[in-house]
Amino acid sequence: MNNKYNSLFDSVTLPNGVELKNRFVLAPLTHISSNDDGTISDVELTYIEKRAKDVGLAINAASNVSDLGKAFPGQPSVAHDSDMEGLKKLAQSMKKNGAKALVQIHHGGAQALPELTPNGDVAAPSPISLKSFGQKQEHDAREMTSEEIEQTIKDFGEATRRVIEAGFDGVEIHGANHYLIHQFVSPYYNRRNDVWAENLKFPMAVIDEVLKAKKEFASDDFIVGYRLSPEEAESPGITMDITEELVNAITKKDIDYIHVSIMDIYSKTREGQYEGQNRLELIHKWINGRMPLIGIGSVFTADDALNAVEDVGVELVALGREILLDYDFVGKIKEGRESEIISYFDPEREDNHDLPPKLWQQLNNGFYPLPRKDQ
Repeated sequence: MNNKYNSLFDSVTLPNGVELKNRFVLAPLTHISSNDDGTISDVELTYIEKRAKDVGLAINAASNVSDLGKAFPGQPSVAHDSDMEGLKKLAQSMKKNGAKALVQIHHGGAQALPELTPNGDVAAPSPISLKSFGQKQEHDAREMTSEEIEQTIKDFGEATRRVIEAGFDGVEIHGANHYLIHQFVSPYYNRRNDVWAENLKFPMAVIDEVLKAKKEFASDDFIVGYRLSPEEAESPGITMDITEELVNAITKKDIDYIHVSIMDIYSKTREGQYEGQNRLELIHKWINGRMPLIGIGSVFTADDALNAVEDVGVELVALGREILLDYDFVGKIKEGRESEIISYFDPEREDNHDLPPKLWQQLNNGFYPLPRKDQ
């Protein structure tokens, strides 16, 4: 290995004492490849094992905790005890080569897809109409009742229990990307006038329920992380001031890391008192060493990963689109073959980048922005 990359392979110790073997994280990537009922498919197992093999921490795709929250075709489910057989296989595949394996627990809220939910029902903090995953036309979401909110919080706890019983090392609470938890934080989505109008009440309740399940069913080394999106383009939306409040609240809980969902590790705050400052650097400062920060966003080369750690300052680097293109990304750096890393999508590759067919088709159709060989 080129010595300049040594720091990428430093171990990282989480607040609960768990040691990760290096700084690399497999991001929770939507692969649309689970069975239609949300159980784990064979193709999914092959895909995830390859991409988890070299990282320190591996996070499976967003997995719905409730049928009402299903937001993607081929989304994995942790909503039913009948999901357990496949989840156990998934845990084994992800942990096979020494990665700590997590499930990202998720509810789509307003972004749930009517064609995938019972009776086409979609519920959110407040009524709204919007387009979601792959939709050409808007759908309507109704306001959740207080009883449904309470039940959804319990659903996150029950999902955590299943993850524990399936043999995973932890969960990541999905509070990002305009899904349900994010929606409660956002003044754009949350226009309620009851107790749930307080924007941090729902995410903190979910965290508490997950930690309660951990205490009841798992050991102290079970990992609980939280993913957030720092700003919204919508107005009035989540600002960096709101995110500062959220980060301060999260860091008072027994959480093991914060994971920021952005498209570029160098992305800057768009407005307000922090306008023009690097978002990850700000959040890292607010965390103030209380837990590691996972950064993600346009990491396509070994130097990109190094810059995230040494320039931006994050403790852990998540690989998203790049690890879809080259599942040997981490191994090539470790073996001194970083010049051989594949950092573009090649639709002519005979191996289709070793991707599940449906995911390969999405990439080929340009669903996600990617460097491409044919452009």
